[in-house]
Amino acid sequence: MPRLEGKIAIVTGAARGMGEVEARLFAEEGATVVLCDVSDDAGQRVADDIVSSGRAAEYVRLNVTDEDNWRQVIGDAVAKYGRLDILVNNAGISGYDEEDNLGTTTWDRLLDINAKGVFLGMKHAIGAMEQGDGGSIVNISSISGIVGQDFLHMGYNASKGAVRLMTKSAAIRWAEAGIRVNSVHPGLMPPMAGSSANSETRNSMMTNVPMKRAGRREEVAYAVLFLASDEASYITGAELVVDGGFTAQ
Repeated sequence: MPRLEGKIAIVTGAARGMGEVEARLFAEEGATVVLCDVSDDAGQRVADDIVSSGRAAEYVRLNVTDEDNWRQVIGDAVAKYGRLDILVNNAGISGYDEEDNLGTTTWDRLLDINAKGVFLGMKHAIGAMEQGDGGSIVNISSISGIVGQDFLHMGYNASKGAVRLMTKSAAIRWAEAGIRVNSVHPGLMPPMAGSSANSETRNSMMTNVPMKRAGRREEVAYAVLFLASDEASYITGAELVVDGGFTAQ
């Protein structure tokens, strides 16, 4: 039996990258997937491709920093499908190689998208899940939320660290409501769309990865799938690190 059979899931940042892989995997595992992004053409193509394969999906535009937009997207999903079972807060932006690593504008943008966007998603998903039988929220953080790095704008570390601790706080508060909240922490992965990470920086990072390779997006997606599924029914407030051993050092 598919691992998410009959589940209703929202995945943000689903037009490309890890979010796209997560959305496709969820659909393969039986979920009805609402793909959310601000890249409308790419997001619609992914949703159409999933539907053409016989799975259930739709694309909806979502700016994760806009609370009214969150309210509308989750409200529409519940009205259409009857409930919300899973939220994957995957949308985020990179903090690599900024010209000014103390830039306030960059700080504000990183915290707005990477941290506030996750908070707003949890806020409105929790409200929907409380009206049903609970649910699972998976927040995508990073190893940058666990350790510091000198090649990133510190706002990236701060934003991903915020995701890590918001996850634990929400997990404790809503455990009795049957809402599980966990975080996934990818290590070195293929660059995000729009990332300015250069090959020299990536090669330097690779030397510190015990497995001596970058991760694959599907390796993160399967970790997300596990936490979203009923297989993880007694897991909440956890952080699942997918980093080739980097943070074990």
